[in-house]
Amino acid sequence: MKPISRVILLCLLFVASPVLADKSPTNFVLVMSDDQGWGQVGYMDHPHLETPHLDAMAANGLRFHRFYAGASNCSPSRATVLTGRSNDRTGVYNHGFPLRLQEKTVAQALLDAGYATAHFGKWHLNGLRGPGAPILAEDSHHPVAFGFEHWVSVTNFFDRNPLLSRLGEFEEHEGDSSEIVVDEAVRFIADQAARGEAFFVVVWYGTPHDPMVASPEDRAPFSGLPDDYANQLGELVAMDRSIGALRAGLRAAGVANDTLVWFCSDNGGLGKYPARETMGGLRGAKNTMYEGGLRVPGLIEWPAVVEAGRVSGFPAGTVDIFPTLAEIAALPDDTRIQPQDGISLLPLLEGKEPEKRDKPLAFRHDGRGVLIDNAHKFLVLNGKTELYDLEADQSESRNLSRERPELHARMKKAWDAWNASVDASDAGKDYPGGTVDPDQPGRRFWWEDSAYADYLEEWSGRPEFKSRLRKFLDQNER
Repeated sequence: MKPISRVILLCLLFVASPVLADKSPTNFVLVMSDDQGWGQVGYMDHPHLETPHLDAMAANGLRFHRFYAGASNCSPSRATVLTGRSNDRTGVYNHGFPLRLQEKTVAQALLDAGYATAHFGKWHLNGLRGPGAPILAEDSHHPVAFGFEHWVSVTNFFDRNPLLSRLGEFEEHEGDSSEIVVDEAVRFIADQAARGEAFFVVVWYGTPHDPMVASPEDRAPFSGLPDDYANQLGELVAMDRSIGALRAGLRAAGVANDTLVWFCSDNGGLGKYPARETMGGLRGAKNTMYEGGLRVPGLIEWPAVVEAGRVSGFPAGTVDIFPTLAEIAALPDDTRIQPQDGISLLPLLEGKEPEKRDKPLAFRHDGRGVLIDNAHKFLVLNGKTELYDLEADQSESRNLSRERPELHARMKKAWDAWNASVDASDAGKDYPGGTVDPDQPGRRFWWEDSAYADYLEEWSGRPEFKSRLRKFLDQNER
């Protein structure tokens, strides 16, 4: 889309939107960490880690006490961000499953509305598993397929000195991965701001996902801790520093006031580290359906609208991102596939704290289920059900299923109805024609894909790929 076309479209949107009327367009930046626990931020009084830039973002914006990733691991949560729909509706059942091309994304909607769109960092929605490799130009599910006209991205998690793909062209980079992708994002933002164009930017970190590789300087403050843990916290130090660079870049470009920055993690933290520190004392961790697996840090900074220093106990999640941005940008209703599982949080951002959430937050992941209706949480695990009052029992230590049979029955009925609607979506009933595209690629390791065959020997010496590629190549030589 040409710049002049964007200007015309955005002007029409400003007239239509109550938020944008008589104001500059709202830019959007979505930032997501990878495996960062609810407690792994300075403002949660972590005993070792300081995150001054995330703390400053919280002090200048809105901090969610109860913000939920869309699932308890990565690809499913990313699908919920882009679609506003539970991951199982979209075909992203677990990590590494591809997002269906039949889905409609927030990037496509904003691109059509005149926004410049870009993705930086971890993608993991194209069906490829394993440590992050550069995305191929011919990949049917690269970011362009879902509305990102510009991207510097990698298939999955990535660490220091990464090999990234810029629209299919491979590039070597040196330094911390978080700082590298934020530098790319800041350059993109500066270019769009100089042109007077609104932008939608997604930065998905590879930090602090395994393997943990921090610089000596960043892990030095944690020298008394086990090496792996020190490296993980060191990665978070660098990531936090990149948040500072992002915020400074927005100010330097003159667009900080009119840019909504939304930060969260893709799932709960890793269970191999102290739960009191990593999950802030919540039960469970990544890949569980307890609070430690789903509740994550959540921050929104939007100086033009959001009052500084607010803390909200309203339950919200990644499924709410698309509906919220859609209302702010006055996007047409048909830009989103129904049913939507999220709601618009614009009233909350404007200071109107709702008494309760009218639509429960629901989750289905790897055969397990959760329904959160304000204070109460209903779980389906291995065919059994559990019920908790999260206001009275945040650590989920007291199962109320027998004590509150009427509440249990009501929530089970609501869960069953929602679960049936997800089954219908999974069967393709939400799409034109009522079926799922049969040509959807399968979930596989990228080195098993013939499109990468020419690169395997060359990349087998890279530290991030070495052990897996050498094993794969040796097996195929026998």
